[in-house]
Amino acid sequence: MLFVRPGRLADLDALEHMARTAQPVLHSLPHDRGALEARVALSEDSFRADVDFPGEEFYLFVLEDAQSGKLMGTASIVAAAGYSDPFYAFRNDALIHASRELHVNRKIHALTMSHELTGKSRLAGFYIDPSLRGDAAAHLMSRARMMYIAANRKRFTPEVFSLLLGVTDDSGVSPFWEAVGRKFFGRNFADIEIESGGRSRTFIAEVMPTYPIYVPLLPEAAQRVLGEPDSKALLAYDIHLEEGFETDRFIDIFDAGPVLTAQVDRSACVTRNETRVVREAGAAAEGSTYLIAHNGADGEFRCVLDTLSGEKATGASLSHAARAALGVQEGDAVRCVPLHQPHQEELTGDAR
Repeated sequence: MLFVRPGRLADLDALEHMARTAQPVLHSLPHDRGALEARVALSEDSFRADVDFPGEEFYLFVLEDAQSGKLMGTASIVAAAGYSDPFYAFRNDALIHASRELHVNRKIHALTMSHELTGKSRLAGFYIDPSLRGDAAAHLMSRARMMYIAANRKRFTPEVFSLLLGVTDDSGVSPFWEAVGRKFFGRNFADIEIESGGRSRTFIAEVMPTYPIYVPLLPEAAQRVLGEPDSKALLAYDIHLEEGFETDRFIDIFDAGPVLTAQVDRSACVTRNETRVVREAGAAAEGSTYLIAHNGADGEFRCVLDTLSGEKATGASLSHAARAALGVQEGDAVRCVPLHQPHQEELTGDAR
């Protein structure tokens, strides 16, 4: 069984391997081992700390195969993006250019560098081992973060956001970077990705244009990819939408990938949450797949996928493997959220 838990310093070798091999680049995992060790240590401290409001905390999660002990993925939460330096993105603006004398009134799409996302909690660093088949592991790894946020509201802001990979070609070339970023940095997209530290480095403000970029002046190839997720990010995009994220007025400053935002109060992990009491599973369970999470002492957190009955009164009849992965026993309370929301016609009775 796969389960999600906080990363530990004992995971450093596996995390270093993921940091060096993951494509696209994981901003949450530095390539330098010393910096990576410091990041994991910060995560351990963050999980254990008593937190009343979000600050410089960083939460690193890993996906572990309970049978083999191998790490199969990672993802993270930044409690307050740009805590030390502003977090930069492009804001989609509409600028009005008008002349009464010429009877001209035109609304022009422009991109303006912004740090309005600074201070908001951010989902980051999502990676799944390519050997995993199916979508379940990706759902578990990604949405476990929202299960943690929903259960630890004081640690995070009321609105969270996530930055997805923008369109690149088979060689990793971004049309938007070639049209904009390269003109200012004079370097390859991948190099600046690593240096950027998650879009919170001072050199971004020093080098990138401070005046609006008029979209109609960009090459058509760059215009087409504005706010579009790369094919490798489509699954992550769908997972975010299912959780309740929506596209916002921001795009990534380097590859023009979409920025998705969600109000935590409206997310699926809050609105569809059920607290259930753990029961020992009897016969093979029938029902739906649920995200099931448990918060233990000293910052311990576990999340798994298992099948539960749709009836809350029946409790959480968990398999032995699920109970072991969560570290729970009969009588403990767990947080349960259906993995998938019913289709709209099931909600409304409209079968059109």
